[in-house]
Amino acid sequence: MTPVELAPRFFAAVVVILLACRLVVAVAGRFGQPPVVGEMIAGVLLGPSLFGLVAPGASDAVFPAELRPVLYVAGQIGLVALMFHAGYEFRAHAGRGLAGTAAAVSGAGITVPLVLGAGLAVVAHGHVDIYVDGVPVWVTAGFVGVALAITAFPMLARIITERGLTGSRFGTLSLASGATDDAVAWILLAAVLSAASGDPGQVLTAVGGALLFGAVLYFLGRPLLALIVNRPGVRDDTRLLGTVAVLFGAAWFTDVIDLYAVFGAFCVGMAMPRGEAAERLVRTTQSVTQVVFVPMFFTYSGLNTRFDVFADPAVLAFGAAAVVLAVAGKFGGCWAAARLRGEPPAVAVRVGALMNARGLMQLIALNVGLAAGIVSDALFSALVLVALVTTVMTAPVLSWLDRRDTAGARTAPVTEQDQEVVPTRHATGHDTALG
Repeated sequence: MTPVELAPRFFAAVVVILLACRLVVAVAGRFGQPPVVGEMIAGVLLGPSLFGLVAPGASDAVFPAELRPVLYVAGQIGLVALMFHAGYEFRAHAGRGLAGTAAAVSGAGITVPLVLGAGLAVVAHGHVDIYVDGVPVWVTAGFVGVALAITAFPMLARIITERGLTGSRFGTLSLASGATDDAVAWILLAAVLSAASGDPGQVLTAVGGALLFGAVLYFLGRPLLALIVNRPGVRDDTRLLGTVAVLFGAAWFTDVIDLYAVFGAFCVGMAMPRGEAAERLVRTTQSVTQVVFVPMFFTYSGLNTRFDVFADPAVLAFGAAAVVLAVAGKFGGCWAAARLRGEPPAVAVRVGALMNARGLMQLIALNVGLAAGIVSDALFSALVLVALVTTVMTAPVLSWLDRRDTAGARTAPVTEQDQEVVPTRHATGHDTALG
């Protein structure tokens, strides 16, 4: 298919994607789900699990094979903009003496599900057809462990923002823990891919490149961004051009060193100066890209998801076990770590609920594993199920906790500690945190 033939196919596919996402987002919103969850579900529905199953001819016409790389690249633009905004918001709410607790929560949130996921994959060997021929058992086990250890940081940040929780202790703690969790998880993923390829240089490149990137961003990137944003007399379109150039440059470098574009974008967001001009730039980069381009990534992932593999009872049992262990490891591990660090129960349980969401970042990791040839279609679909379930359950769990604590507050005195963590709904309709 030539570029001239591909262009109209792309525009037609985008129309289908955006309309389908808007419809599913509206339906999911009636069940208390944030828009990002609806977009993720829409991506799966547009794939072979529904659209391709019901109307295979129409599916092939709308999403020809030649179009998939274009959807992937367009989706990356949305992810970069989303993570740029997440990094900017994270810096605004970082601190408050949470470093030690965030490290403990992140450590537990990685270690426990990593061990449980790897153990499940080892036990499944020889019993469930999830392995790729020629890939060692321990490589697949390591990948499953890392996939269960990931937290969907951009999705977590978006849920926190949409529910008005950015100023709460558990919201800030979850952001700090989630960012640390994913940074470590991506390095572990690079190690797994390096082991699978037999090239130890891959993980050395990731670690060394990350250190170099951090130094360049701190000593050169921050002053450059401050100059772009705050220099008097610079037009807004010039500020936007300079900021996007730095953003895409960082995304390019972290992609090259196998830490992936999203973390370069997140770091640039953290390096942005504060102020009205910076706020305007962040909003500008987020508005169109997040609405138009992020759904393309979800659709790209959905096109690689085949839920018909669950017709095999062994694969279905593996998927169900992965969901249970993912929730037990991440939710339980983060909750326990927060409690051991002295956080009150209301904070600890909400941190566990937020950290348990995996959606976006797990989908990215799965696509990386699929492209590397170490993930089978069955394993891909089983882990997509984990991403869907753990993400969909986040909003209902948080809402239930809010209702429970609100009901308890009517019958018991509210302590100073409770005031910081118990959400209340104001007349604006947004969830906020007292204190």
